[in-house]
Amino acid sequence: MGGAALSGALWLGLLWAGAGTGAGGGCSERCCEGRDAACVSSGWREDGGYGSCYCDGGCRRAGDCCHDHGQACPALPCVVGEWSHWSGCAEQCKPNLRLRRRYIQQEPKNGGEPCPALEEKAGCLEYLTHQGQDCGHEHVPAFITTSEYGKERKRRAASSAWSSDKEEAGYCVEFKTESLSHYCALENRPYARWMQYLREGHTVCVACQPPAMNTDTHRCSGDGHNADGGKILRWEAVGNSRCQGTWKKIRQLEQCSCPLVHSFIFT
Repeated sequence: MGGAALSGALWLGLLWAGAGTGAGGGCSERCCEGRDAACVSSGWREDGGYGSCYCDGGCRRAGDCCHDHGQACPALPCVVGEWSHWSGCAEQCKPNLRLRRRYIQQEPKNGGEPCPALEEKAGCLEYLTHQGQDCGHEHVPAFITTSEYGKERKRRAASSAWSSDKEEAGYCVEFKTESLSHYCALENRPYARWMQYLREGHTVCVACQPPAMNTDTHRCSGDGHNADGGKILRWEAVGNSRCQGTWKKIRQLEQCSCPLVHSFIFT
């Protein structure tokens, strides 16, 4: 009886040793991407059972990985590079979209973290044609976007007709929002989430900066110039034409001082 037990113990020990070295199965040089029923082996499983086991990217979720899957097929996450600079608007002289991209440097393997979004879009409006002619100021109502766009636009404007020797200081207009469509609150695209912060009855600051200024009037379209405080003016969010509403002008200032989430720019 003791001899039989010893023989059984030796057999199990050899079986386990064989599984660990690949002689009895395992994932050595057998890793597969995704769920692949053909990526099968035999041996000890991670759950302690013995029999058929898998070496594919879906075995961990299914709970049927071979015992050495984690070592032989380590999960590698997706790695992406830095964002490119924002492009110019797709079209000049009317509200449109700009793009930026990043590229994959390492594809995910063995069930690693998937790649994030590789492209972002944002609303914009260019006021110069490719030939340098002034345009785009006939648009009504006021087109607005997040104040963060102003930083990138200044960089692009440095090489345009709005060079440093003719750049204006700009100004700020405070408005009180009267109404807005429900589409603003529903906006959840990464480049347009700033629209969620628009609220009825709030005071918002909208900066007028080159190159949104008209080169002749040195004003931004839709800024409510000469409008009294009781006049209802219209605005629209660049990037989502259904996010729009009305506001009343409060005053014009040299600089904006609203919180960031309530700070916008004319486009």
